[in-house]
Amino acid sequence: MAVTVLLVEDVAELRSVLRQSLQFRGDFEIVAEVGDGATAIVAAARHQPDLVVLDLGLPDIAGHEVLTRLRRVAPAAQVVVYTGSMSAEGLPLAAQVEALVSKDHDVGYLVDLLAGLSRSRYDTAVVDLGPQPADVPAARRFLAEHCRRWGCANLISDAQVVVTELVTNAFVHAGTRCELRAGLTDRALRLQVTDYGPGMPDPQAADDRAEGGRGLLLVSALCVAWGVEALPDGGKVVWAELLRTDAEDGEPAVTAPASPA
Repeated sequence: MAVTVLLVEDVAELRSVLRQSLQFRGDFEIVAEVGDGATAIVAAARHQPDLVVLDLGLPDIAGHEVLTRLRRVAPAAQVVVYTGSMSAEGLPLAAQVEALVSKDHDVGYLVDLLAGLSRSRYDTAVVDLGPQPADVPAARRFLAEHCRRWGCANLISDAQVVVTELVTNAFVHAGTRCELRAGLTDRALRLQVTDYGPGMPDPQAADDRAEGGRGLLLVSALCVAWGVEALPDGGKVVWAELLRTDAEDGEPAVTAPASPA
């Protein structure tokens, strides 16, 4: 199966050379090519590429911020930086990416490096839902089916609570269809809901008489981490991770919800 690639490079001529070189190699499928950071974030959220080739010298968003936001919306993607701005901000990012390559190296060197990357296992499944609230049970069934298939059936109960809250929020507050993506790593089950409406989730403390407002507090209680990423062209990605009980020793860091950009 071909490796799906997102090209992020503001020089159109270089993007074209990269695309042609990867296509000629035959092991890659270019799912999108973009020239700025904002469009890159949207493309990563929508295409969920296996691999991102990222230039740091983009015209709109600093390279380190683009990388952080790409990681939030496409956590399974491997990122290889191919840039000319190594000294300014490239070197501190080296530990956060699969490889960092200077543009002093030619495109052939980069393509060989990409072809040689080892691919970590990341089970993933996706379904489009809504905007009818009746699709919420479909989201729960979809999740249960894949948890059983992936051997993490012990997470189904908590995961169904979380996915119910995330999908319901998308239907009620965004008022649009949404995409539910489930992914399993060796550490956690990640649930990710992308919608295309305005507004951002805002967990509020609910008193005993409140009829709502507890959803995201419940998500926070059940999950080891959760967050939200605003998409530059509207909409957002809300994600949550449940720790696998069969994970190897070593607790992952608990992260606070991401601040909207």
